[in-house]
Amino acid sequence: MLSKESFIDGMTVLLDKPIGWTSFDVVKKIRGAIKGKYGIKKIKVGHAGTLDPLATGLLVICIGKHTKKIQSYIDEKKTYSGVFLLGKTTPSFDLETEFNKVFSIEGVNMEQLALISKNFIGKQSQTPPIFSAKKVNGRRAYELARKGEEVPVKNAEIEIYDFEINIDSFPEISFSITCSKGTYIRSIVSDFGKALNNGATLIKLRREASGKQNILDAKTVEEFISSI
Repeated sequence: MLSKESFIDGMTVLLDKPIGWTSFDVVKKIRGAIKGKYGIKKIKVGHAGTLDPLATGLLVICIGKHTKKIQSYIDEKKTYSGVFLLGKTTPSFDLETEFNKVFSIEGVNMEQLALISKNFIGKQSQTPPIFSAKKVNGRRAYELARKGEEVPVKNAEIEIYDFEINIDSFPEISFSITCSKGTYIRSIVSDFGKALNNGATLIKLRREASGKQNILDAKTVEEFISSI
């Protein structure tokens, strides 16, 4: 049974982040619920890896002394499922912003798509999207991008371990990907479109796993709060 002491001593909770919430929204909600229930003035709560507001799925939440474990969770491989739309782009690489370019998808075939997906396997240098939570000179990149300011983001070294696609609903392409920490799936999607001399936009993303932690073992935010 949960108690004030169990939260202070520390625990790791697997939650299913709903669409429209930021990762910090979840942290804030959990922290507020614990403080309100047990009258705790201060309790550490953090998450192990940001999910974009439009993404859903596994968010590893560390509470109390378990916040010391956050970096170890962040360093683990991540697995995502999702859908991207071929033939259109947005400045944010997802549906946060409006479509700004349209490309012809005539002539695109499965052989091309399969080859490109295989070419993504391995280590590579990736440019993060300017609409991201990555810090640039102490500010979030998306804050600068939304104001139309220049966003000098730096490339990062990442690794893709597995990348599978399904074109049954073409031009919407379903995918599953396993990657290293720091990988921006939106950038993978954008680069996929560029590799076809075309364009692509991420329209759905769900984190399925982080290391040994799996979405199948996660609770909704409401379920967890009701259990405390």
